[in-house]
Amino acid sequence: MDKGARAWTETVRADSGWFDLRLRELWAYRDLVLLFVRRDFVSLYKQTILGPLWLVLQPVLTTLAFTVVFGNFAGLSTDGLPHMAFYLCGLVAWRYFADCLTRTADTFVSSAGLFGKVYFPRLAVPVSRVVSGLFTLGIQFALFLAVCAWFMASGAPIRPRPEALLAPLLVLLMAVQGLGLGIIVSSMTTKYRDLRFLISFGVQLLMYLTPVIYPVSLVPAQYRELAMLNPVAPVIEALRYGFLGQGAFSPAHLGLSAAVSLALLLLGLVLFNRVEKTFMDTV
Repeated sequence: MDKGARAWTETVRADSGWFDLRLRELWAYRDLVLLFVRRDFVSLYKQTILGPLWLVLQPVLTTLAFTVVFGNFAGLSTDGLPHMAFYLCGLVAWRYFADCLTRTADTFVSSAGLFGKVYFPRLAVPVSRVVSGLFTLGIQFALFLAVCAWFMASGAPIRPRPEALLAPLLVLLMAVQGLGLGIIVSSMTTKYRDLRFLISFGVQLLMYLTPVIYPVSLVPAQYRELAMLNPVAPVIEALRYGFLGQGAFSPAHLGLSAAVSLALLLLGLVLFNRVEKTFMDTV
C-alpha cells in the first residue's frame, strides 16, 4: 500500500460459525440504527391528519372499549381497581411487546431491496424498530401515569409500591421478548412466507392468554401457574403491582420470564445470523 493511501477501516468477511453474531459490529453502526429509528417514526405518521396524536388516541379509545365491553357488559374483575387504570396499564405494556414482535417479524421480507444494495449489519433493522417503539411507549406510559394520578386524587384505591422502580427492567424484558420472537419469525418467513399472515392472528390470540383484560387472580387456581409460564404475564402483573398496588408479583416468575426471554433472543440471533447469509438467494 502506498504511503499516501489510507489504511482499511472495515473488513467484510464470511461468518465463521453459528455463534459468530458480530454484535460489536452492530455497535459500530449505532449511528445507522438511530437513522433507521428516525425513518421509522417519520414514515409511521407521514401524511396523517392527527400525526403523533394517534399515540394518545389509540390507547384511550381501546381502553374505553375494554371498559365498556369487558368491565361493564362482561363484568370481569379488575381486583377492585378502576377499569381505566387497570386496562390502560396492561394495554400500554402489551402494545409495546406486540409492536416489537410484529414490526420485527417481517424484517427480511420488507427490507429485501435494501439488503440487496448495500452492506451493513442486518440486525440493525429489527433493533431500530424495537428502539423506535420506546418513543411510543414513553408517551403512552406518561398517559397511564396521568390517569393514575387523577384516580388517586379522586380517592381510588391505587397504592404505588417500591416495585415500580423495576419498570426499566420490565421494559427491557418486553423488548427482549419481542425482538427474540420477532427475529425468529422473520428468519422462518424467508422459507415459509405464509407465516406473515398468521402473525397478526397469533398476537391477538396471545393477548387473550395474557392478563391484559383480566387479572391472574381471575384464572382458576389449578391453571394459575400455567398462565404465569407465559413470559409476558409476570411482566404485566409486576407493572400493575408496582404502579397500582394490585397484581401477582413474583420474583421467581420474573426470573423465569427473564431466562425464557434470553433463550428466545439467543435462538433468534443464531437463526437470524444463519438466514442472512443465504437470504438474497431465496428472494
